[in-house]
Order: sequence, then structure tokens, then C-alpha cells
Amino acid sequence: MAPICGVGHEEPTRLAHTMSDFFQNGIVTTLHDLGGRQSFDLEQEVARYAEHQPITLVLPCLVSELEGAAIGPIIDTLATISYIDHIIIGLDRADQSGYAKALRMFARQGKGQNLWICFGLLQARSTKGVVAIHDCDILNYRSRLLARLVYPLVKPATSYVFAKGYYARVSEHVLYGRVSRLFVTPLLRALKRSLAPSRYLDYLDSFRYPLAGECAMHVDVARRLHLTMDWGLEIGTLSEVFRDHSTRQICQVDIADTYDHKHQSLGQSSKDTGLNRMARDIALSVLQGLAAQGQILDKGHLRTVVTAYQRIVLDLMESYENDAAINGLMIDRGGELSAASVFAAALHEAGRRFVEEDCYRPLTPLWDEVMRSYPDILSRLAFLVTEDKAEFGA
Repeated sequence: MAPICGVGHEEPTRLAHTMSDFFQNGIVTTLHDLGGRQSFDLEQEVARYAEHQPITLVLPCLVSELEGAAIGPIIDTLATISYIDHIIIGLDRADQSGYAKALRMFARQGKGQNLWICFGLLQARSTKGVVAIHDCDILNYRSRLLARLVYPLVKPATSYVFAKGYYARVSEHVLYGRVSRLFVTPLLRALKRSLAPSRYLDYLDSFRYPLAGECAMHVDVARRLHLTMDWGLEIGTLSEVFRDHSTRQICQVDIADTYDHKHQSLGQSSKDTGLNRMARDIALSVLQGLAAQGQILDKGHLRTVVTAYQRIVLDLMESYENDAAINGLMIDRGGELSAASVFAAALHEAGRRFVEEDCYRPLTPLWDEVMRSYPDILSRLAFLVTEDKAEFGA
């Protein structure tokens, strides 16, 4: 196995603040970055394990991200990582020229429906090993991120089948992560305050960054996932894993000191754009997850939840402001209030739709189900991908 020499893999110093954070909260194991291990050593260990546990990387990618500042450095870094067995790029919103461009850009490498198709191609190649997923808009990508994400799953004698990445959403002295901070966390706590005790809510509230797009799982876990096709994908995936596995088989991993990627607009002018739509889809995903656990939700419940959310988010906003101040970070209190107002309206709309309308949201079928109806579907999928690559000389 060639030595690992990932771009930027040797950070000279780990940030001091990580040294004190070893606290286990909630019912999901947290694997911290306590700052005592160099990237090179970690990646060498992952490479040894990968000889017996193949690692596939899935990259959901919008064609617009091929023009972004992040994709070039990500490809440069991935080209140096020898332990990746295969990379599958799921390209969304691409025409023929966009596909050809993607093939050229990723030639060095030897969400929702996008991920589902990628999982099908994964199973056409292999029925064992680990699959990792991360976004293509990470501006400060390092090979250490991927090594830490897969480590709990490839290390022998561990029981984990699913790992969720987390990180600090801080960049350029600004505290980001508005949807997680100002919507998901207060929403989960409002639900816990308003409803009977729920292990499902305790589970979701255990994740430090539940909306992270970075996760890893054993291939047989991916085979059992029904995926949503909207902004509720991350919460929906956590719900699916909870349905099939013990929380002792699930962990979250600190994968980066900071994480910088593109920021969505708030979407104040339309319910169907930006963070407005994202919050509504996330709320619907949580409400449907609760209903799947047998929780009855009516207008009275949801009215209480919205009111509780509005109180809790204001309290948390003050906590975030003080946290930012002591760390020398900027936070826009007016912008935070505007976001909370948009999120409250999105939660109200999600509750109304959940109670008053047919709230059916399409889920992808299990690949096992598809193969029962179309036994040759995976071989056909693999053939089409190979044929397309050959047509463009890749």
C-alpha cells in the first residue's frame, strides 16, 4: 500500500479548544477530536483496515458545483488518497456537456434520488465494505475528514454500522449553521417539551450537527434505506437508520475543526426557496418520523409546538450570541431574528400541511424490492454507466 500523502494532511497544530471536549451527551456515542493524533498516522491505519474492508466514496454533485471554488481542491486531495476503492459521482441537473465536463474533471480518480442511484451502482459493484458520503462544495476540504469519517466503521471489533460527521460551522470569524442552531435544535426541544417522552426525539437531539451531509455506513445498511427526495434527506436518513438499528451501532464523529461551504439564502420572499423551504421539509420529515413511531399529532399538539419553539429559539439565540462573543466571532442578531421568524412560519406551514393535507412524501424503494421486480436492473445500470463513459472516452 502506497503511503498516504494527502494534500494538507499534516496540520501543524490541533486547535486547543478540542482538548477539553470529551463529554458524551444523549444516546449516540460521540467520537471527539481531542487533538492528539496526526493525520498521517490516522490515514495509514485506515489504509491498513481498507485492505479487508473496501471503502467506496459517493459524491452527490450539482453540475453548477463544477464551476465552484471547492471542487478542484477536493479532486486534488482525493487523487492522493490510496485507500479509496472506488468513487461514485452522482451528477444532478447536467446535460450532455455537463456530464462530459464532469468526466474530464474526475478523470484523475482511477441527494435523494441522486444518492439512491449511486447506492444502486454501489451494489452492482460490491455487496460488502463501507460507503462514505460527503458534499462537493467544501471549501476547506482535507483528507483527514474522510479518514475520521470511515474510521469507526473499518476498525476491527467495533459494532458501529453508521457514522454521522459533525464539525463547527465557523468561518471567517462568523458563526454559521443557522438551520441547525435556530431551527432543528429548538424544534426538537419544543417537541420534547410538548409531547410524551420519545426515544426517537432523544436520538435526534443527540446529534451535534444533524444536517451534516457527511456520513458513512456499511454497504448492507445502504441497501435498507428509503430516501426522501427533498431537504428532509438528512433527518430522513437518520430516521431510517434508527428504524433498523440499535443506537449502540450508531455514532457521530468530529471530522473537522471548521467547515466552510456555500450558504443558502433565507428565502423570505417565497415558501418554496432557500432556507424557508429547507425548514419546512425538515419539519415534515421530523413529524413523519414521529408518526412512524406511533405518535398522534393534531392541531392542538402542533400549535403548542410552534409556541414552544418560538420561546426556546429566543433563549438559544442569547446563548449563541454569548458563545460567539467570548470566542471573538460575529453574529448578526437582526439576521438571526429574521431567520427565526421565517423558521417559525415554515414550522407552522409544515404542521398545517401535515394535519390538513395528504402528507404523502415519495420515498425511494429499497434496491432489494427493485431487484425482485427487475432482476437484471443492477447489471443494466452498471452497463449504462460504462457505456456512457466509453462514449466520452473516459
